Amino acid sequence: MIRTSRLALALGAALLTSCVLPPKDAPREQAIGDTALGLSTAAMPAVGDSWWHAYQDPQLDRLVEATLANNPTLAQAMARVREAQAMADTAHAGLLPSVSYDAKDTRQRFSNNDIIPPPYNGGIYWEGQQGINLSWDLDFWGKQAALIRQARSQTAAANLDIASARLALAGAVAQAYVELYRNFALAEVARRTEEQRLHILDITRSRVKAGLDTNVELREAEGAVPQAHVELTQAQAAVALSIHQLAALSGRGADAYAEIKQPHLNLDAALPLPQALPADLLGRRPDVLAARLRVEAATDGRAAAKAAFYPDVSLTAFAGTSAIGFKTLFEAASGAYGVGPAIHLPLFDAGRLKANFRGATAEIDDAVAGYNETVLQAVRQASDQLSTIDALNYELGEQQKSLNAAEEAYRLAGERYKAGLSGYLSVLNAETQVLSARRQRVDLVSAHAVSRVTLLLALGGSFDAEAPATAQTASTTQ
Repeated sequence: MIRTSRLALALGAALLTSCVLPPKDAPREQAIGDTALGLSTAAMPAVGDSWWHAYQDPQLDRLVEATLANNPTLAQAMARVREAQAMADTAHAGLLPSVSYDAKDTRQRFSNNDIIPPPYNGGIYWEGQQGINLSWDLDFWGKQAALIRQARSQTAAANLDIASARLALAGAVAQAYVELYRNFALAEVARRTEEQRLHILDITRSRVKAGLDTNVELREAEGAVPQAHVELTQAQAAVALSIHQLAALSGRGADAYAEIKQPHLNLDAALPLPQALPADLLGRRPDVLAARLRVEAATDGRAAAKAAFYPDVSLTAFAGTSAIGFKTLFEAASGAYGVGPAIHLPLFDAGRLKANFRGATAEIDDAVAGYNETVLQAVRQASDQLSTIDALNYELGEQQKSLNAAEEAYRLAGERYKAGLSGYLSVLNAETQVLSARRQRVDLVSAHAVSRVTLLLALGGSFDAEAPATAQTASTTQ
């Protein structure tokens, strides 16, 4: 008889299930395939984990290591990993039985017209209950398993976010350090300019005494000196701002400013960079892999939303005591227990399940669109830097010729002016040209170094998709 009633309950639930079906919404977005991106057949050269060591500057090494240990952005990414792991543990706990102990003792009046027998009906007594309860969701339709897969994908994506943050931070420090190098170099150009103008001022004074120049040229030469000093002061202020930025990146404040000195970078260091977009570009970037995992997580979330339309089947059991009056609560005669299946099926929820399912389907489209955008950005960023580096290589060669010519023209103009063969205007024009060429040289060299670092970041840097996530996380916190 008991088995017959259980079978009838299950059959009834199955019939009800046939009337409650998920909507036929399907994902609309399609992920971009690797073959549609124009990647080359060559693979990316291997990059060491501490690629910034190639610049041979111990101060840069210390700053990067401090940044990876103390930066709030990285700490936030690691907190998100712990949050995702906790969610995965919560989802996994749903597959296991839950056991609880409950007890209560209630003072109440029992009804005269209820099942409570005399002498208790109509009286006021304590009613006590205590016992152990067990519940076990059997997950017939795989909803909990889908939630577990979703949580695991989210955890893996969060781990990749750490790798992405680590890569971005190391690159940001290297780029800021190159900017500090640039500002120091521009300050040196300004200092040399000030020295040159002081030298020209001395020559002009001598020429005025000799009757070769007038006070007009003297005043022009005198006015050029404070102008050069202003430019030097501005360059020194830019140096200070770069130092402040590096200190903030490394998680330090004003106490670190005095510790950061002039860089001694080997800007000709050979970073392992390809000549074209590598075939394994998408597999080397942690942000692309994280976006792909979020598509998988959204797909599992949709599977869980679909399984919610079917009945939840669980096994329940209890064992304890129940009695009227506290004195008999723990007597053997007060014992009670039971075990059996339970089925939960929502018959009317005002469209909540269907709305959840449509929302889960939209999340897949959102995740796929995000993945496609990340992929296209990865290809564009790498392509931009390859083109920029090619252009800068050519510009550096041509600009070196221009600088050499300007330096020589300024030297000759100075000699002619000193010898009384030309006027101050020719020296001023030559100085303007050489000053512009020197600044341009500093800018091009710095831009070339920054572009190489940016390309390295766009190609995934030292990230290794085959390395365990725990190992990458550990290297981040060291």
